Amino acid sequence: MGRITNEGGTVLPPKQNGDPELKTFKKVYIEITSICNLACSFCPQTKRAKGFIDPEVFNNILDQIKPHTKHIYLHVKGEPLLHPKIDLLLDSAHEKGFKVNITTNGTLLPKTQHKLLGKPALRQMNFSLHSFDGHEGSTDREGYLSNILSFAREAVKHNVIISFRLWNLTQDNFTNAQMNRNRETLEVLEREFNLDFRIEEKVVPGSGVKIAPNVYLNQDHEFQWPSLDAPEDDGKGFCHALRSQAAVLVDGTVVPCCLDGEGVINLGNVHEKSFSEIVEGERANNLVYGFSKREAVEELCRKCGYRQRFGA
Repeated sequence: MGRITNEGGTVLPPKQNGDPELKTFKKVYIEITSICNLACSFCPQTKRAKGFIDPEVFNNILDQIKPHTKHIYLHVKGEPLLHPKIDLLLDSAHEKGFKVNITTNGTLLPKTQHKLLGKPALRQMNFSLHSFDGHEGSTDREGYLSNILSFAREAVKHNVIISFRLWNLTQDNFTNAQMNRNRETLEVLEREFNLDFRIEEKVVPGSGVKIAPNVYLNQDHEFQWPSLDAPEDDGKGFCHALRSQAAVLVDGTVVPCCLDGEGVINLGNVHEKSFSEIVEGERANNLVYGFSKREAVEELCRKCGYRQRFGA
């Protein structure tokens, strides 16, 4: 079995039985609902049971992951703003010392922003603006963006970071259709923030640009959710799964990363075993040790294109 390394490549000694050191993560995803109000072409609907996390269950999960991270993201699949008690979840996160990032399509802000603004746990809001074009039947782009920008103006007053995402570019360096489509959205942002440049001049796929204090725009290629039905490659490459992140699905299933939207790599369930035991389990460690050798030991990982971003 290969030796585990940190993100810088330094070889770390294997843990011994009884070693009290716990794995720490930059972030842990907690899926608070598996339900979404949109049906976007780039995001397959989950086949898992639909549901919302109970606040008491959420509190229990927070207690379990507290030794491992201080940052949580409230999604894997599903639209977080659909959760009817998201304000209570944010309060619980604050009470337990967590900072929260939320990724949302933004369509529900008119009904939910009062539950978000002023919550001290809220660190960052990521808006998937590509959802507007990804969802068939979307109308009134100006109104959609106006609601999001109105929220952003208030949120930055509370030191919340705002990230606008346009993750719908093609690998052939933009088609004219996509350029024109994004141009409408970018023009709205350029007017809102009084930019004296076209955003495309400053940002390249995979990176972002600061367009105002605490406000960023990020463009990237559309990615494919990994699936067991996808073709398998040679399995070479690296991934930060279970090194910098882990995820807990709405039913308590722990998976290595936020892209395992179907719970294929089921490491265990927090309702049956502690999160600490699960991320130190045999299957979890085999995955980490494998990537230390630049080898994907899980079938789903060998069918995940995101891994290739880190090279072989």
